[in-house]
Amino acid sequence: MGEYLLGLDAGNTVIKAVIFDRHGNEIAAASEEGHSRMPSPGHVERGLDELWTNARQVIRACIEKAEIQPEEIAAIGCAGHGNGLYALDRDGAPLIGIQSLDTRAAGLVDEWRDAGVGDRTYPIARQRPWPSQTPTLLAWLKRHRPDLFNRIGTVFFSKDFVVNRLTGLRVSEVSDMSGAGLLDLAARRYDKALMEAYGLDDCMDLLPPLIESADIAGTVTEEVAGQTGLAAGTPVVGGLFDVVASALGSGVARTGSASIIAGTWSINQVIIDIPDLDEPVFMSSTFDRSRYMAMENSATSAANLEWLVREFFEGEHAEGVSPFDACCALAGAIEPTTDDPIYHPYLYGAQQDGHARAGFYGLAGWHTKGHLVRALLEGVAFGHRQHIETIRKAGAVFNEAVLSGGGSRSLIWPQIFADVLGVHSVARSRETGALGAAIAAGTGVGIFADFGAGAAAMVRAERYYRPDVSLEAHYARRYALYQDIAEAMAPLWRRLTAVPPAAAGAAA
Repeated sequence: MGEYLLGLDAGNTVIKAVIFDRHGNEIAAASEEGHSRMPSPGHVERGLDELWTNARQVIRACIEKAEIQPEEIAAIGCAGHGNGLYALDRDGAPLIGIQSLDTRAAGLVDEWRDAGVGDRTYPIARQRPWPSQTPTLLAWLKRHRPDLFNRIGTVFFSKDFVVNRLTGLRVSEVSDMSGAGLLDLAARRYDKALMEAYGLDDCMDLLPPLIESADIAGTVTEEVAGQTGLAAGTPVVGGLFDVVASALGSGVARTGSASIIAGTWSINQVIIDIPDLDEPVFMSSTFDRSRYMAMENSATSAANLEWLVREFFEGEHAEGVSPFDACCALAGAIEPTTDDPIYHPYLYGAQQDGHARAGFYGLAGWHTKGHLVRALLEGVAFGHRQHIETIRKAGAVFNEAVLSGGGSRSLIWPQIFADVLGVHSVARSRETGALGAAIAAGTGVGIFADFGAGAAAMVRAERYYRPDVSLEAHYARRYALYQDIAEAMAPLWRRLTAVPPAAAGAAA
């Protein structure tokens, strides 16, 4: 059997390929950035042909950089962003890719909330409808785009599309399907009553065959081998919901251990033995063959910094210095004070409120770019704190959390996270999603007995952060202001995003 494992990570924008040895050492990596389309307000889509083109490119580049024979790759695992909606037509051709930043279905979520749909879905899926959730988007297409809806042959996720292209097979696995609220979570299977609650009882045949994450989904085809440099017949496992992959790739594998991911989404999750806590949480998914992940998530994390850099800081940094590092250096030079601005990280809406919008509050003439960047970094951390408080209220107990994702690469953001959250954190800046996918691949072909053994063999700790107790009262006050302003703004956000009657009539 080969000595290496290939992990792929298909995020909302970037797809990465990383080759690891069995000890978790990174042998080579390649990445390619894709492009999102926003054809209408709230609509965030991507071209599936571009995704597959980029996947082929990064796989070939990674193998070439590694200078290994493709036969030395024992197995392939793929992680990918959850939810959104990736669909093939009935002939297997790409149809549409909707990303998990999409908020077009916010009005449908409001309607369903009033109708009590979530009261029907939560006992089965441990999840209520939200705007970019896969069944919500499918129901939106059924109502508003029947021409497209009637062409759908298969509904699955970003990493499933890559697996499909590698193997020629249409399949999905339990972590993504459960994370999208499409499974009876305890039974780990599709459920007709659940689909009826979404108004999708006629869509059962659109859901592909279901396997466990480390099960072999298929093998690389001869055609794809020629396109990528892979060896035909290389096993490809079902893969993982990227947040689960990132937790696993950062070493979170024990029951009760916590993972915080500061990526495009704010991900806050704890491994549990049974699919229920004392009170509801935003979503739950499977973790391995017998355990589950309780999650509080929203599209309110590092995407905010990406936006700030793209719109206001590109080109404003020394040659050879990352604009993200330059931004964080400005924030690091700011001494925290009581009148610092407050920022809400709602560029793509809030968890249960697709009408929410981002904003800076409390700006004064003496505030600088550094104050704005620091407010943004703190605001994202406050969003994570809100989610963590919900998980703790539900009954999960933890005192240390592993921080991963793009935000963990910053020299100052992990300390802000430790101070705002009041927990010790271990930052891991390596490609945790791809590493988690590689661990799943190794488990699938018998290199590791289970995910825990794979994490023990392949994951190492990096930087460690302790909360600064002198800032505890400071952040408690600012967090209370953050919540109070959000509560006051909620009805105004709804007015801001309301469609005027004349415009609604024209759109119809």
